[in-house]
Amino acid sequence: MLHELSIETSRKFEIVDITGDVQRLVWKSGITEGIVVVFTRHTTTGLLINENENGLLLDIKEKMEELIPEGAGYAHDSIDSNAHSHLRAGLLLNPEVIVQVEEGELVLGTWQRILFVELDGPRRRKLLVKVCSCNC
Repeated sequence: MLHELSIETSRKFEIVDITGDVQRLVWKSGITEGIVVVFTRHTTTGLLINENENGLLLDIKEKMEELIPEGAGYAHDSIDSNAHSHLRAGLLLNPEVIVQVEEGELVLGTWQRILFVELDGPRRRKLLVKVCSCNC
């Protein structure tokens, strides 16, 4: 079952916890055993599974800025001035995450959350969420 999830970001760099939204789509699907695939359709965004703790989120942002600074003379900046966003998404993040579903619930560790990372906002973004049944 394929769903679309809309996210409206409000800052240039923003991390949004989408775990609750994904869980609601799993419930809506009625699938109790399987997997869910979350995919971002944008080249300046990414997904990760980690803890949603303010200090860690700040560390992620600062490390990305350190590793891939904005305006460092990238060739793509001559077109759109957002090469750093593309590079951060492509080199440091994933366009998708896959999570198991058991008894209708996402199988995540105690502190694990599904996080959407906006790197070139604010924008309206679309994610695809595919819930697949597995009877193995």
